[in-house]
Amino acid sequence: MSSKAVQDNEQTHFRTCNLCEAMCGIVIKHDGDKVLSIKGDKDDPFSQGYICPKATALQDLHEDPDRLRQPVERTKDGWKEISWPDALDKVAVGIKFVQQKHGKNALGIYLGNPNVHNLGGMLTIKHLLGSIKTRSRFSATSIDQLPHHIVSMHLFGHMLRIPVPDINRTQYMLIIGGNPLASNGSIMTAPNMRQKLKDIKARDGKVVVIDPRRTETAEIASEHHFIRPATDVLLLLAMLNETYAQGYADKARLNNNKAVSLAPEIERIADFAKDYSAESVASITGIAAVDIKRMVTEFCEAPSAVCYGRMGVSVQAFGLLSQYLIMVINIVTGRLDEAGGLMFPKPAVDVVNNSGPGYLGKRHSRVNNLPDFNGDYPVVAMADEMLVEGEGQLKGFMTVAGNPVLSTPNGEKLDTALANLDFMVSLDYFINETSRHAHIILPPVSPLERDHYDVTFNNFAVHNVAKYSKALFRKHKKAKHDWQIYLELAKRLDKKVSMATKVERLLISVLGPKFILDQGLRRGPYKGLNLKKLKKNLHGVDLGPLKPMLPQALKHKDQKIHLNVDFYQADLDRVQAMMQDYDDTQILLIGRRHVRSNNSWLHNSQRLVKGKSRCTLMLHPETAEQHGIKDGQDVRVTSRVGSVVITAEVTDELMPGVVSIPHGFGHGRKGVKQKIAQAHAGVSVNDLTDDTLIDTLSGNAAVNGVPVQLEAVAPETSNLDTTDSKTDSPTTTSDSESSSAA
Repeated sequence: MSSKAVQDNEQTHFRTCNLCEAMCGIVIKHDGDKVLSIKGDKDDPFSQGYICPKATALQDLHEDPDRLRQPVERTKDGWKEISWPDALDKVAVGIKFVQQKHGKNALGIYLGNPNVHNLGGMLTIKHLLGSIKTRSRFSATSIDQLPHHIVSMHLFGHMLRIPVPDINRTQYMLIIGGNPLASNGSIMTAPNMRQKLKDIKARDGKVVVIDPRRTETAEIASEHHFIRPATDVLLLLAMLNETYAQGYADKARLNNNKAVSLAPEIERIADFAKDYSAESVASITGIAAVDIKRMVTEFCEAPSAVCYGRMGVSVQAFGLLSQYLIMVINIVTGRLDEAGGLMFPKPAVDVVNNSGPGYLGKRHSRVNNLPDFNGDYPVVAMADEMLVEGEGQLKGFMTVAGNPVLSTPNGEKLDTALANLDFMVSLDYFINETSRHAHIILPPVSPLERDHYDVTFNNFAVHNVAKYSKALFRKHKKAKHDWQIYLELAKRLDKKVSMATKVERLLISVLGPKFILDQGLRRGPYKGLNLKKLKKNLHGVDLGPLKPMLPQALKHKDQKIHLNVDFYQADLDRVQAMMQDYDDTQILLIGRRHVRSNNSWLHNSQRLVKGKSRCTLMLHPETAEQHGIKDGQDVRVTSRVGSVVITAEVTDELMPGVVSIPHGFGHGRKGVKQKIAQAHAGVSVNDLTDDTLIDTLSGNAAVNGVPVQLEAVAPETSNLDTTDSKTDSPTTTSDSESSSAA
């Protein structure tokens, strides 16, 4: 077809990219069912034309020849396509077999990160979970943002009442363990972070980054300090101590700050960190006492300021206590619910008032006695629940948009555990590292074939907006949406449901989940906003900047901030023990993220894997010299649980004594059916992370600060070594490989 003919047939579709948290508006040019281009939407009120490279992967994912479009069953002769009725019937039979033979909790389920980017999935997953009736639930939450949820539940009365930095108006932003230039925010939904940080500096503000690596964010910051991995808790305790020592907490109280006045236990915080001076933590953290004191002074003297901590803080041994301290520092300095500080978004669909507040520790895992959160056990418990025999042992498993073999600690152990299940099913696009263990894989439609609205991430947006995107392409008549799969399985597994549930399922099956969305909009805080109005506003609706919301935002009955001092203060015994036993000679492993990579799906995108290999071992020249390692040389990295061989990238981006491997790689396992990902296989950092390293206060995985040993690999042996990963064939029922996307 000529270029003119293409132009004449060209159609335009406005949408929100759903591959990460940023909610960037995009314009898709297409000719019928062929995508021609994906660009930023300049008229989107939130992203204003910005997109990151990931947006183009929507086309790659939709067109990917490796993407499953029909259910497949694993047989002795390999994977075979089967019809939807057969697949759903067999899955129901497999689930019933496991639960009838071993008990309802002998079936486990894991929900991966992409679920929260899926409108239909978010609004209907309860029907699947309700029909399975198992208590053996796991999710990506406990290797990610779990501390944020627990702190918000304790302090503000709801696990989703999480305040975010008012980055558009702040004058001083302290970023600890976060790399928003790579993540586009993360529990801070904010497209074009580079520009937002530049804007802070342009208005004579300051951006300070604390991180063991000089990240992309640190590169453009006003100031960067290296910190020894997993010692953030000591820095934060010292900063809290200094806040009182320098009189700034008293000043905030005398100013009758609203947040301070709403926290009855605030007087007890004065003594919380009294034993942690800046001098006492300097040698362990690697940050000089004079710098700690100066940062506190600058933070408190700034016209507006916010302290923000993310993944690097959360996924370590003191993740929950550290996130608590970040919140407390913002409160005692008067930065909560103030313009330019931490503020509560006001989303059009009020997820807080339409969901439970959450709970911690109602039940504990069978083997390791780890607390559940809101019904989910920590992911570090999964493998042992499958491998350790006894009543309640997991004999069946379901993964929904998750790849825990690559995304959870000690992936090799989980790989082995999945291979020995009686039955497994995966809801996934691909045959990858986790789903390859499944007996049946049920693939949903691609993101471009479904409607979209960000139910979750508007709750963390730095500016209030609302936008609905209808599906670009009509799904094939033989394909199924996620929510259709959920309802079909629920119908087969649980026929004895209430009349109200039957009616709801019927309405969803006829109208789709968008009718639930419309109800949420109509019941929300913006009068007159509904789905019809959003459909007319193709670029989205601007609902305004963040505004003060205290005390109305608080979900405790007394509308007070509950600091739960006793709960968090008890963890200081662990902190003291860590300080006394600290070994500064250890080499510590941390992860890292790249703007072109979000989860393992994206490694099968031809556009996103271009360029030099990103799966390298970053290490400081001093560390490299100590171990006889040259740039570009293969290195064997060994932890308590495993060993991998990876190419060294010697760089002063990391502080001495720290090494870094990116998350989400390790596609070299046999049986994975993703050609591009396998051609850029890399190694899995989670073949090194340790499932016994846990933040015991929360149950969250501690994957930052893992002790490792390094060994330079001689050239003649490195060609023979790849990793110590299992490579059994997936074509038999004893297959030891698995796949899914997290």
